[in-house]
Amino acid sequence: MSLVIERVGVDLDGATILDDVSLELAAGETVAVLGPSGGGKSTLLRVIAGLQPASRGRVVLDGRDLTTVPAHRRGVGLMFQDHALFPHRDVAANVAFGLRMRGASRPEMASRVGECLELVGLAGFDRRDVGSLSGGERQRVALARALAPGPDVLLLDEPLGSLDRALRDRLLDDLVAVIRAAAATVLHVTHDRAEAFAVGERIAVLRDGRLGQVGTPHELWWRPRDEATALLVGPAAVVDGVVDADGAVVSPWGPLAVAGPHPPGPVRLVVRPDAVVAADAPGAPSGPRLVAQVRGRTFRGDHDLVRLGVGDVELLLADRGGDVGLGATLEVVVVPSAVIVLPAGATADGGAR
Repeated sequence: MSLVIERVGVDLDGATILDDVSLELAAGETVAVLGPSGGGKSTLLRVIAGLQPASRGRVVLDGRDLTTVPAHRRGVGLMFQDHALFPHRDVAANVAFGLRMRGASRPEMASRVGECLELVGLAGFDRRDVGSLSGGERQRVALARALAPGPDVLLLDEPLGSLDRALRDRLLDDLVAVIRAAAATVLHVTHDRAEAFAVGERIAVLRDGRLGQVGTPHELWWRPRDEATALLVGPAAVVDGVVDADGAVVSPWGPLAVAGPHPPGPVRLVVRPDAVVAADAPGAPSGPRLVAQVRGRTFRGDHDLVRLGVGDVELLLADRGGDVGLGATLEVVVVPSAVIVLPAGATADGGAR
């Protein structure tokens, strides 16, 4: 079913937690809400679920205004970050909780519990004590419980947030597969950009209670509306530039043949690590060879993220060879087609400060 969040605001203790948030989800669509902690993501889910009254605005599910509909009648499934399983009940009883509240018969509950446990890869776990489960298994039980009543909308509140990074990475693909198989309309909130990019068909950026850019992962990566969004979705160096009267983009290291047009004036140049290559690398573009000094490096698994000083400017380089030592000097080239140009002072709504 379609879900419409219409100018929702929440004020608590004199503070605005959500400010005029509007978002539409098509039936069966998965949207990830990405933002830092304290940005209002969980509050938004609680408003949709009916656990937190909105100070203004409304939530509409398939044309039905949910403002006065109690939580248990909304047809919404909510999975909490801490899983919130009942420790004194076994796996089957936990998964069946929503079905029991709905008045399902024992045979119906048994059948549906079996289906959901199989869907999340826990077939045969019915009688297991939840206290004996690993963190990943508890996460799957919580997801099965949210899915069991067949909700029209599934709300996932940092579903992998309590797991360690290695386990989160292993479960992410499984989570995406389960969401797709459930065919529900899904709103998934997270502070983790990799999780948002993997799960969301679209991503909505929520900061300080305000909804910023909404778009596909590709749009947010290559066409961020503002500097904060560009940095939220991936590592980047951001430097000052200017567009001259002829429309040419001039960077601190010279002119760049960046796709345009761009109106004359000051700009901010977003330079991601994949826009910086060693000058002697195969396929490196022609252009000014910049002398850079390695100021730092961070191991990122399949590559090291290297901080380079080019005069007063700092750039980032993805080094997959592991042979660029701290303090070393090397020549690099900036790939113009990979540089993102933003108007100076651009805000999340596309305007200017």
